Order: sequence, then C-alpha cells, then structure tokens
Amino acid sequence: MGRTPDTSLKRKRPDPKSTSQTLSDAERVLYNLIRSKEDMGIWTRDMKRETNLQDNVVTKSLKSLLAKNLIKEVVNIQNKGKKHYMAVEFEPSKELTGGAWYVDGNLDTEFIKILKDQCLKHIYKLKVATIEMISESIRRSGLCKVECTTQQISEIVRALVLDNDVMEVRSTETGDFASIPLGTVCYRCSSKIGPGGTSKVGAMASIPCGVCPRINECTPDGIISPRTCVYFNKWLDF
Repeated sequence: MGRTPDTSLKRKRPDPKSTSQTLSDAERVLYNLIRSKEDMGIWTRDMKRETNLQDNVVTKSLKSLLAKNLIKEVVNIQNKGKKHYMAVEFEPSKELTGGAWYVDGNLDTEFIKILKDQCLKHIYKLKVATIEMISESIRRSGLCKVECTTQQISEIVRALVLDNDVMEVRSTETGDFASIPLGTVCYRCSSKIGPGGTSKVGAMASIPCGVCPRINECTPDGIISPRTCVYFNKWLDF
C-alpha cells in the first residue's frame, strides 16, 4: 500500500465531445458540473442547488453516469453520510480523504502507531537528530515496509512532540550535536522514553488525538475538528 502525496490528475480524461453525444441533457449538465469541481468533487445537494434539476432527475442521471463510468462516488471524511461525486479522471484531494493517514475514509491508526514507534526508536538510537536524519535512518533500516516521505515523518515527529515523547531542541554544535550545524532544529527523546525508544504508556494514551498526526491542524470550526471526528466522539462515549 503506497502512501504518496496526492496528485489531482491520475487518468486520461474522457473526450468531452464523444462523451456528450451519449448523454441526455440532464446528464450532460450534471457531468459538466461534476467535472468542473475537479479533485474536490461535489455533494448531491449542491448539485441540485446549482442545476435546479428535480431530485428524481438528479438521482436517475447520477446512476446513468456511474454506469457509464464517467463519475465515481468518493468518501468525504468530514461527513460520510453525504453522497459525494467526482469525475473518474480525478483523485480526491486530501481535504476529502484526510491524506496519507486515512484509508477508505478511516484513520489508519495501525500505520501511524508503527511509524511513531519507528521514529522513537531511531531518535533514541541517534540520541539527537533532524527530520532528515530520522527519515534516512528509517529508510536504511528497511524495517518499515512502506516508503514514507520526509513530510510524513515530520508530521509523526510533531505528534510525538505533542505527546511529550520527543523534545524539539536546537543544535549547540557540541556533544551529541557535534555533527549538526549550530541552531538547526532537531529532536531528542524525553525522559519518559525508556531504553530502546519505547514509551512508558500513561493513562491518557488511549486518546485518539495522541496518534493523529494532523492534531496541529485540528480546530473547532476547521476541516479537521473534534466536532466531526468520529474517533474522538467514540472515545468520549467510552
């Protein structure tokens, strides 16, 4: 399972001229609207509002466009109950899917945990390290079966800082920092991390925020929000 940064275009676009010849007027209006939204797609209610088509016409036209493989339904992590569609030649933006940390609309907690453990172990081994040093150490070890980008490692390390497992420091160019230029931002394990880079698990470790690498983007009214996070709400119910 590759986790690489999203790109907006993946497939060859269907020829609009040849496509339009096989569509009814309502289907053509909907198809052009959906394609215009590119990698953000559009919700069915917004389709009805922007086209003024009747509900039954929209429903019938969507079924036809799906059957003709011109559009696809995609998961919107902010509201999985919404029917969200986009043209088949586009891949959903990370605002819809959650990016590399989500699979089929679900937070990939297992993958995140593996990466957090790996980062901790390599920071402990290196004593102090920059993001680039951590990434390179993980890559050389060959223990992580999925290739990770430096950006992904950076997000994981920021999550570890929020967990107080790792401290962000600046190089003094002496001692453990000797090989790192003066003033460079780097990371070292906190006192709560034991031998081998293993964390001493606390009572609050089960909070889903602790494994979410996008916690720094989480705001009450933002795209990532406690109000819409199913994992946080389940934890509160528990």
